[in-house]
Amino acid sequence: MSKLTLEKTRIIEGVWEGRLTRDDGYDGIPLVSVKHLDQEIEGVMQEDVPDDANSWTVKVPIPAELLAEGVHTFVILDAKSGETLNSFSVITGEALAEDIRAEVDLLRDELDMLKRAFRRHCAETAN
Repeated sequence: MSKLTLEKTRIIEGVWEGRLTRDDGYDGIPLVSVKHLDQEIEGVMQEDVPDDANSWTVKVPIPAELLAEGVHTFVILDAKSGETLNSFSVITGEALAEDIRAEVDLLRDELDMLKRAFRRHCAETAN
């Protein structure tokens, strides 16, 4: 179970915002990274929450140049462990009723991360 939780608070002016909280068992200051189609998103901000040493406000700009017709899923990760903390999808163009494309896109991203982790584990244990 993760020692970090990230909950969405809002999306405003093209920026996804959330609150990152660490459990007492998490060592150090957490750092998040955000990926879209396995590409790192620049400009992610993490700000201290006043009067709470275990919480941060995370702001993820949604780059307009990445948006095109269809579903775009952004995956927010713990940069230290690579664990998925949260994700969000942006649908542009015609929205379909009961659209599962966002879920399939998220599953593909998570499967790619698992494959990389498994390959890394196999390489490390082979030596």
